[in-house]
Amino acid sequence: MIEQDVANTCAGCGIAIQTEDPKRPGYAPASALERKVVVCQRCYRIKHYNEVAPVSMDDDDFLRILHGIGATQSLVVMVVDIFDFQGSWLKGLPRFVGNNPILLVGNKVDLLPRNINLNRVRNWMQHEAKERGLRPEDVILISAQKGLHIDELLNRIGQLRKGRDVYIVGVTNVGKSTMINRILHDYGAAELEITTSPFPGTTLDKIEIPLEDGKSIFDTPGIINREQIGHMISPADLRKITPKSRINSKVYQLDPEQTLYLGGLARVDFVRGPRQPLVVYVENDLYIHRTKLEKADEVLEKHHGSLLVPPTGEDAAKSLPPFVKHTFKIKATGMTTDVFISGLGWVSFQGKQEAHVVVHAPKGVSVGMRKGLI
Repeated sequence: MIEQDVANTCAGCGIAIQTEDPKRPGYAPASALERKVVVCQRCYRIKHYNEVAPVSMDDDDFLRILHGIGATQSLVVMVVDIFDFQGSWLKGLPRFVGNNPILLVGNKVDLLPRNINLNRVRNWMQHEAKERGLRPEDVILISAQKGLHIDELLNRIGQLRKGRDVYIVGVTNVGKSTMINRILHDYGAAELEITTSPFPGTTLDKIEIPLEDGKSIFDTPGIINREQIGHMISPADLRKITPKSRINSKVYQLDPEQTLYLGGLARVDFVRGPRQPLVVYVENDLYIHRTKLEKADEVLEKHHGSLLVPPTGEDAAKSLPPFVKHTFKIKATGMTTDVFISGLGWVSFQGKQEAHVVVHAPKGVSVGMRKGLI
């Protein structure tokens, strides 16, 4: 299915290789050009030393690359992070892709609780996509990290592409490059490896992977969604809030006028309503602190950056944008409702009783209400 090819671009991030200036993106020593697969020095350091290596690229640079897709005859594979569906949604996708068909891929299915019905998750994703004006040809659930359902994905790509190129698109950190690396490893091009890291902006340009029929798979740079909380904290704290294993839901029976702090990154006030359970879905090790609503401001003032972490440290807490309020009224519909905090997780209400809720999150972070995922 996949052929190997050597071009004058980095096999890890797609940027043009240059040997003159070590401080500019794309640098590789001249000796590296003798290798069969060439990677730039930045990708080498990310892979082998887990270094944070930011590159100055603005949103226009990424959009320029994506805008050309609409002029092609191709299949567009949009990858989203199931755990952060809203935060990983690529806004404005129809204007990028033109009339090309879209396959929607939900990555990180291995993070969802074991008892979840995956058919229900597919239907939920179809519903959420339709709400955003997108009608994908199909929805496939995978785990790029674990290699789950990659065969199903490849079969569906083969059915839908009909001899056309394939473009992989998505926001940063949804796992696009990990997914392609899994395909490369399993299907005959293991020497090629796209650079992956938990930091935004790892892929810098289109990476072309030739196919046997003369067409190609293109990995595109991830668009940065600045409404995700991960862009407001340090790389070390980003690792702490990024799920690393299957999520264990945490149930809190709350009375009115009680508050839950999700680390020091968000606060959920249960203002009014009958006593009821709130189910929290966040990274398993994230510290959750319960307190009375009347003491919530005092607790934050005293313990932000120490007890309430992340953000880790007093300076990190002070550099976080100020909290803003988001008010929600949960109706007693009998249907589960989620209140999500982009990049952090969500709180689920069973819908058996009404609840008046106020969520506090850093200014700029997307907070909203949706149909329950679980």
